[in-house]
Amino acid sequence: MDLVSGDKFEKLFSSFEVSAFRLETRERYHLAKDEEEPLRRFLAGEPDDLAWMRGWLDLMRQHARQGRTVRRVRVVSRPFSDYTRFSMAVARRSIPAGDLIHYLDRTEAERIGLPDSDWWLFDNERLALLHLDEEDVLHGAEIITDPETVAKYRTWRDIAWHNASHLEEFVNLSA
Repeated sequence: MDLVSGDKFEKLFSSFEVSAFRLETRERYHLAKDEEEPLRRFLAGEPDDLAWMRGWLDLMRQHARQGRTVRRVRVVSRPFSDYTRFSMAVARRSIPAGDLIHYLDRTEAERIGLPDSDWWLFDNERLALLHLDEEDVLHGAEIITDPETVAKYRTWRDIAWHNASHLEEFVNLSA
């Protein structure tokens, strides 16, 4: 199986025409070098200007201006881990840029039968099944275009989105 990574993987986020959806199911992800210091600052209660995310935020704004949607559902456990709290803080800045992130409790995701895998679905026709190792390092994405498989993931996307909550609503439910 060939995995798409590096520049070819990044190109997926600028080449879709209408929509991108991601299901995130891991408790944490291996931090890229540019994310280690922001996480440290968050945990220390120090401010972050999100300069390290500027490229992603600009891309989300561009997609929104051009009528493309980017939606994500993050499956998380309670109580929230430090990583989850950090990702929620970042989401509060990413969501206004057009990165529509909703949250779903892990027990609910299991109850409704969502897969325990991470993936992107682009334009309802290209599935990028992410391959991560036990250290949460992304090795690449397997691109799947088989209509039957893609249809199954479209169904899971719809179930996940329907059952997930906007960040603030989800946090308030947890309080």
